[in-house]
Amino acid sequence: MTCAVLSVGSNLGDRLGHLQSVVDGLGVAVRAVSPVYETDAWGGVEQGPFLNAIVLADDPGLSPAGWLRRCQELETAAGRVREIHWGPRTLDVDIVACRDGQEQVRSSDPELTLPHPYAHLRAFVLIPWLAVDPAARLWVTGLDRPVTELLAELDARERDGVRPTDLVLST
Repeated sequence: MTCAVLSVGSNLGDRLGHLQSVVDGLGVAVRAVSPVYETDAWGGVEQGPFLNAIVLADDPGLSPAGWLRRCQELETAAGRVREIHWGPRTLDVDIVACRDGQEQVRSSDPELTLPHPYAHLRAFVLIPWLAVDPAARLWVTGLDRPVTELLAELDARERDGVRPTDLVLST
């Protein structure tokens, strides 16, 4: 069985609706959904704030490459256009990590690097992930580390920039 940790974000159009489309599109594969947070854009491109969440999903029929295809299908269905790297988007669905049984999948394939190479630097990934999996761990620079530890290493401004909302994604 493969379990995927998916980071979902949107800063264009019906932001909450785009996030909900991921939960709806994955259907019974969804195991847990984090609260929704609002964050300023990451990556240096001037743009509006994002809504972000984490979705944990299981699908015994999907390999990591299958998860990537599924994520890209969900982005396309939401009208995602890839014009500017780290630019505004209707929907971004990133695979943060995949587990095959108890093992975290590691891959340096340029099409799908796992775990996500920037996940440990992004409070908008770590905070929602901990909300649904307080014992979460992530393989970083050769070590399997607690996500709580990775979050504590981030600058306080980065952590404070992840703002809770009253918005909810329904499963």
